[in-house]
Amino acid sequence: MRKYVLIFGLFVAVIAASTSTAKEPPALPNRDVMSKEYWTLWNDEVQKKLDGRIEKYRKADAKVELSNVKPGSEIKIEQISHEFLFGGNIFLFGNFKTSEQNKQYEDTFGNLFNAATVPFYWKTLEPEQGKPRYAAGSPSVYRRPATDPVVAFCESKGINMNGHAIIYGKRIWGHPEWMPEDRKEMEKIFELHVRELADRYKNRLQRWDVVNESIDQANRGLMPDDYTFKTFSWAMRYFPETAQLGCNDCDIHWEVNRHRRYVEIVRDLIDRGIRVNNVGVQMHIFNPKESTNIAKGAKVLTSEQIEAVLECLDNTERPLQISEVTVSAPDVTETGSMIQAVITRNLYRCWFSYPSVMSITWWNVADGGAAPGEPATSGLFTQQMEPKPAYYALDRLINYEWKTNIVQKADAETVTIPFRGFKGKYKISWTDKTGNIQSKEIVVTNQ
Repeated sequence: MRKYVLIFGLFVAVIAASTSTAKEPPALPNRDVMSKEYWTLWNDEVQKKLDGRIEKYRKADAKVELSNVKPGSEIKIEQISHEFLFGGNIFLFGNFKTSEQNKQYEDTFGNLFNAATVPFYWKTLEPEQGKPRYAAGSPSVYRRPATDPVVAFCESKGINMNGHAIIYGKRIWGHPEWMPEDRKEMEKIFELHVRELADRYKNRLQRWDVVNESIDQANRGLMPDDYTFKTFSWAMRYFPETAQLGCNDCDIHWEVNRHRRYVEIVRDLIDRGIRVNNVGVQMHIFNPKESTNIAKGAKVLTSEQIEAVLECLDNTERPLQISEVTVSAPDVTETGSMIQAVITRNLYRCWFSYPSVMSITWWNVADGGAAPGEPATSGLFTQQMEPKPAYYALDRLINYEWKTNIVQKADAETVTIPFRGFKGKYKISWTDKTGNIQSKEIVVTNQ
């Protein structure tokens, strides 16, 4: 898709471009798999509202000024990265059967995602006390790769990382079985754990979920008194100030009253001097039947409902992370996969348009890679790492529709090009008067 903008009497091609080798954007998912009732909820007026907010909140004005330019040559303004964080959990790192599948999985981080959630679940990170699984060659645990190689991989590709999670209660994925059943003894061990992570990783990870799902205390098991406050306090003490400290809880499905409780907890932490940099909220469509019902027009996860939840969470006065996203396909048919893609596209557009949202993280990148008991059809890829329509839906948004690329012919040796583009890093390339290609990078963001 092309749009032409007139600047100083010259036509400038503003082209939605991709980092992939595809010459054209991937096709939009087929609207016809959804009912008329669904499109009544996601109608043209809703879509226009989302477009307007995306234009307002996700773009910024910028200006390129060049000299020593060869008249008549092309000037290219190419967006090479996003300020917004589009991520996925990286729990299946190295877990596929073939090297080709593992490479395809790795390439998703960089080609599609610029962020990754790294698994630090204490139960599997240190199943035997004093023998943590940080280093390469540690005993294998499915969906829980050793953390050092994952962190090094993400660093090599410039991937923003979120450590998930430092403390997560006792239930299922929480602290290890060897943890003593004594609150005071646990408290000492908790502090040592926070300090060990901080000492080992320092500022290598940009973000941490300090405490995960602490609202549901009744199902967390025995924990130290006031453990959420204390864990954040230790994180503030031991991690560098550059590390963003966040919490993760709730689901957008839940009624607003439960989100208000989340807001109260966060504000209480802040009032007590805790540094809470961001607030995470989840969205899991675990049941494939729910996707079927949504396609039929059920009033579930509408733009109005989502906005009400986000407006409630705005009372934390902190940036919001859509921290865990699961969209199950109704089944493995072509129609089922297309329904997943349509739901995904509209949800991402809604979240991306909301001003206080800073990131969106897809939870299970490949089918069959979810936690036990969760659906096997929630991936962007099949179990063989074949892209599904949902992958192409996100690729189109992230790498085409939400990237700005400009090509302009230079009419003089000194050129000024004002433009409005999606926030992020840009590469500017041009030909100088001697015929050599020159380039530089700029960042487009709010001034």
